[in-house]
Amino acid sequence: MYRCFFKRFFDFLLSLIAIILLSPVFLIVALLVRTKLGSPILFCQERPGKDEKIFKMYKFRSMSDERDENGQLMPDEVRLTSFGKKLRSTSLDELPELFNILKGDMSIVGPRPLLVKYLPLYSAEQRKRHDVRPGLTGWAQANGRNAISWEEKFKYDVEYTEKYSFFMDLKIIFMTVRSVLRHEGISSETAATMEEFLGNE
Repeated sequence: MYRCFFKRFFDFLLSLIAIILLSPVFLIVALLVRTKLGSPILFCQERPGKDEKIFKMYKFRSMSDERDENGQLMPDEVRLTSFGKKLRSTSLDELPELFNILKGDMSIVGPRPLLVKYLPLYSAEQRKRHDVRPGLTGWAQANGRNAISWEEKFKYDVEYTEKYSFFMDLKIIFMTVRSVLRHEGISSETAATMEEFLGNE
């Protein structure tokens, strides 16, 4: 029953309540992003959702548009400002995804939506991560976020699609809050955010 109906019901209800209660935070963060990084305030990017259906995911922008002499964007570690790092460490940059949850593109808990260009690189087993709606947080985020390898991330993602339940979702939310408060797993050891997925060996 939870998988068929209540998960989506809770997603809609909780995201709507969160948007209303956090509206002052949305406004403050939007003003700070506009002041620190300019416009646009939101970062919009296509991501694959349930059954690999493409949707537009929204986040608060956390990087500058700094470019090199050829007009190419600089690497993430250059464009990620100290303000952007604070946004990410507190996960405030993720707040606009609540609207994706309200629309039904995402869930509060599920595998994180990754880049569209990764779709051809997944193994048959890894593709199972798209059997459910992607989440604001997930089993992989609760177990290390960006500090774990791609192989570990996908293992947790697939495990979630096979075992998720109301109590598992509650556990993941609790573990995520704890990780955010402790500023754990924000980035990998070798990249500003996470290394690019290049496929399986």
